[in-house]
Amino acid sequence: MFGLIGHLTSLEHARSVAQELGYPEYADQGLDFWCSAPPQIVDHITVTSITGQKIEGKYVESCFLPEMLANRRIKAATRKILNAMAHAQKHGIDITALGGFSSIIFENFNLEQFDQVRNIKLEFERFTTGNTHTAYIICRQIEAASKRIGIELSQATVAVCGATGDIGSAVTRWLDKKTDVKELLLIARNQERLQYLQDELGRGKIMDLSTALPQADIVVWVASMPKGVEIDPTTLKQPCLLIDGGYPKNLASKIQHPGIYVLNGGIVEHSLDIDWKIMKIVNMEVPARQLFACFAESMLLEFEKLYTNFSWGRNQITVDKMEQIGQVSIKHGFRPLLDW
Repeated sequence: MFGLIGHLTSLEHARSVAQELGYPEYADQGLDFWCSAPPQIVDHITVTSITGQKIEGKYVESCFLPEMLANRRIKAATRKILNAMAHAQKHGIDITALGGFSSIIFENFNLEQFDQVRNIKLEFERFTTGNTHTAYIICRQIEAASKRIGIELSQATVAVCGATGDIGSAVTRWLDKKTDVKELLLIARNQERLQYLQDELGRGKIMDLSTALPQADIVVWVASMPKGVEIDPTTLKQPCLLIDGGYPKNLASKIQHPGIYVLNGGIVEHSLDIDWKIMKIVNMEVPARQLFACFAESMLLEFEKLYTNFSWGRNQITVDKMEQIGQVSIKHGFRPLLDW
C-alpha cells in the first residue's frame, strides 16, 4: 500500500475543507487549533495502471499550514510532519510520499535526527520526497512547452529560481546534460551552495532575481516560499514560459499578461481515472486525472514494489535516477501536464 502525506494551502482553505470532509469542529478554528490538531487519514485511493495493475493507497492530512512557517511556529510545523509520518507507518503503509512543504520541512530542519515518535521508531526507507519524479516532470514540461510556444532551447536562457534546492539542482543537471539550452541563470539565497552548483555544472551565471528575470526566456520557479512570490510581468520577455513548481501554485492567477505562458509545474496527468477525492479538495482542474508528481512517485514505487526512499536527502538526484523514474512513469500511464 502507498501513502500520501499532504497539507492544505492556507488557514482559510483548511476551514472550508474541514467542513466539506465532515469535521465541523475544525471549520471555525484558528491557527492555534491547527497547530495541535492530529494527522488524519481522510481518503482511500485506488489507482489503475495502463498495464492493468491496481494498487491501493491512503491520503494522510498532516494538518500543517504554511502560516505556521510564516508565523515562526517551527516546532508545530516539524511536529506535524513527524506525526503524519508516524501515522502512516502505524497504518502499515509501505511507501509514503511527503508532499508540498512536508519534504522541505523534513530537510530544512534536519528531522532525520528525530526517529522516535512516541512508541513508533520511524523507518525512513518507507518514505520518499517524490522530488526525483517532480524534477523529471518539470524538465519534460520545459522541453515540450517551450517548443509549443516557439522558444528554441538552443537559443534560450533559462532562469532557475531555487536552483540549490533538491528539485532546482536536479532540473539544472538535466538541462545541462540532456538538452542544448544556451544559458542557465542560477538564483538562490545561499551563495555558497550556488557556487558549489556552478562548479559542479561547469557553467551557469549566478544572479539575483531582479537581474535574472528580464533576461530569461524560461523561468522555472522551484523556490520554497510559504507566502508565495510577486513578479512584475512587464519586466519579462515576450514570449516567456514560466513554470510554477511551487506549492501553493499562484503564479497563473497573479501573472496574466500577453506573451507570458504560466504552466503548473510538477503536475502529471494519468491516463485513467483515479478513485479518490483529495485532488478535488486541492482544486485540481481535472481531479480524477491530475495530481502532483511527488504523489505519483509513491504510486510508481508501489506499482514496481520498490519499497525504498527513492528520493531522499538534499541534492542527491541524478539524471540517471530521473530517467529511471521517468521510464516507470510512462510505463504506468503518467504524462506531464501541458495545458495553460
